[in-house]
Amino acid sequence: MQLFYNPHITPETKQITFDKTESRHIIRVLRKKLGDQLFITNGKGVLFISEISIADDKKCLVNIISVNEKSKSWDYYLHIAIAPTKNMDRFEWFLEKATEIGIDEITPIICERSERKIIKSERLEKIIESAMKQSLHYYLPKFNEPITFKDFLKKEHSGQKFVAHCEETDKKSLKSLVKPNENVTVLIGPEGDFSNKEITLALENNYIPVTLGSTRLRTETAAIVACHSVVFIND
Repeated sequence: MQLFYNPHITPETKQITFDKTESRHIIRVLRKKLGDQLFITNGKGVLFISEISIADDKKCLVNIISVNEKSKSWDYYLHIAIAPTKNMDRFEWFLEKATEIGIDEITPIICERSERKIIKSERLEKIIESAMKQSLHYYLPKFNEPITFKDFLKKEHSGQKFVAHCEETDKKSLKSLVKPNENVTVLIGPEGDFSNKEITLALENNYIPVTLGSTRLRTETAAIVACHSVVFIND
């Protein structure tokens, strides 16, 4: 099954015209023909089944023949706030794998020890879209603009809140604390970890300190472990 993404489709949509790039991919690469079916999602939990009515590699037109509401496969909301890595390939890898595993929201946070403070959101959103289609998810994770660590803590976040850090303090494992079917927010710091000041600030804002294992993990690995831990507990 090949899944396409169009954020503008609604259950009332009757026809969709793909742009030149998508049309070429559909007709030239996938070799789709008149009458073939295409599966499309709007990233909001709806699957549209369509049929090609104009098979042109410059302008592919499809008619919507059925609309299917898809329930999310998990009953919680997972939000990971993560410091972007210096090497963007690693951050992109995290976005791809977290989307495949299952995540609802991602916020890049700028910390005291962050080595990267500027990111190209448009490219990263494309990576998330691609991972959603590849893994046949019908909900597109929300990707926020970067925000400072302090400003992130000022926002309201429902459910359980955790801060993962490497300092030698009294911490329990994330997996031992996550409660099934509850919303979860996890803070993941930069390569140099959160500063002591940031850890204290998180604790003052009711974030629970956790460990993600007995070894020191890279930022992107730690975020994937956190993501998988929440999925595992809710499986």
